[in-house]
Amino acid sequence: MAFDDPIADETWVAYWIAFGPHGPRALPPPGEGWKVFNYTMIGVGVSFIIFMLERTQARGAPRTMTKEYQEMTNEYLKNQKTEAITGVSAEDYKGKGMVQSAPEKHPKLQ
Repeated sequence: MAFDDPIADETWVAYWIAFGPHGPRALPPPGEGWKVFNYTMIGVGVSFIIFMLERTQARGAPRTMTKEYQEMTNEYLKNQKTEAITGVSAEDYKGKGMVQSAPEKHPKLQ
């Protein structure tokens, strides 16, 4: 490429404008990865704090989530013959039925 040839210079400038390291092809500035990581961790931390604050203000488990209540629900379903073919009322049923919780903890017994 000759320096006195204006066509070659214009070609090089046109190439630089079209495909140079700027715009969407620019390299990220140094330290950008750490900045993204830090802001992501800050977002996760703030989300966790908000979750824990909401969780501390939540009510306890509903009274229907005790094992005793769920066993009574099983008995009620058997008496009503609910789902007599495949459910709790079936003759050969061996599942847990509605029971999915541990027994209730009594505060006086602890």
